[in-house]
Amino acid sequence: MNPNHNPQSSDGGRHDDDAALTEFLASLMDYTPTIPDELVEHYLAKSGFQSPDLRLTRLVAVATQKFVAEVAGDALQHCKARQATIPKDKRDRQQKDKRLVLTMEDLTKALHDV
Repeated sequence: MNPNHNPQSSDGGRHDDDAALTEFLASLMDYTPTIPDELVEHYLAKSGFQSPDLRLTRLVAVATQKFVAEVAGDALQHCKARQATIPKDKRDRQQKDKRLVLTMEDLTKALHDV
């Protein structure tokens, strides 16, 4: 087998990838991300990046939203694991409230996992 041969590099695969990317970028114009465009543009400008293309701003917003959601989900799992280690008598008293509280410990562990 030729180690330099890449089945994805054929013209058909590249065309499919380009079409999918073009379609995805076009869909970003119809999508309103959770993180406002102005906020993303502010932090992009602060880091030295400027682009007149709103699709790039939205792409960064979507990536940021995904990152924050993954960190929050991981922190939730750490919180649940921490709750499971609490002695049963204390846990019974806390279950009346049934709210989970995000702690810096949970967030730190979640960010460490990333």
